[in-house]
Amino acid sequence: MPSNARYIRSGRLAGLGLILLAGSFLAGCQQTTPYTTEALAANDYQLRHPIIVDEGTETLDLPVGAGMRRLPPQMAAAVASFAADGRRRGASVMEIIVPSGSANESAVHAITPGLRSAIKRGGISGKRIVTRSYPVADPSISAPVRLAYPTIKAEVGPCGTWPDDVTGDFANTDYYDFGCATQKNLAALVDDPADFIYPRAQGPADQQRRSTVFEKYRRGERTGSDYKEGDGAKISDAAN
Repeated sequence: MPSNARYIRSGRLAGLGLILLAGSFLAGCQQTTPYTTEALAANDYQLRHPIIVDEGTETLDLPVGAGMRRLPPQMAAAVASFAADGRRRGASVMEIIVPSGSANESAVHAITPGLRSAIKRGGISGKRIVTRSYPVADPSISAPVRLAYPTIKAEVGPCGTWPDDVTGDFANTDYYDFGCATQKNLAALVDDPADFIYPRAQGPADQQRRSTVFEKYRRGERTGSDYKEGDGAKISDAAN
């Protein structure tokens, strides 16, 4: 009888040891490594290649031939549009940066009044137009005229960085340059870099459309657009 008691007690101790061992394994599985910025950046291209909104300069380079004596209409329209964008973005000054010592220096001086007139048509006051020059080392070349105004710009760091060999890394993470081109294109295509910081104010309501919808609602008519079944499934005659 005592031997059986010792067997039962030893069996209970063995079972208790297995339970404690299993509990330790489960506790180890439940432990998680705290997330850090470095850990998140390994799988988030937006953190690895962030879009940074900072002060910058918007520029427009204009080619000027040595024989040019007046501003072409197409170039004048581009200058006026550039000035309008600067005015919309709150540009405090518009610079006309002309080359000095180049082969087209006389042509640049001839079209400068036309540049000022086009900038004024874009909405920039003449008091905010500044003309300055930059030196050209080679007098045989025709250097461009640059228009510039200070603004905020959205930029991303340089792409094409490959710190590791992607063929030798078997970790389930994105390679370092992944998403950089997408972020860079988004920063370049956005209409206003301030859109990355805060939303735009809501525009005014369409009073005419609202009156039409209310009138239809009072008469019990459909307020939305009419949609006929099958209109979206028609096949173009060109397909036949």
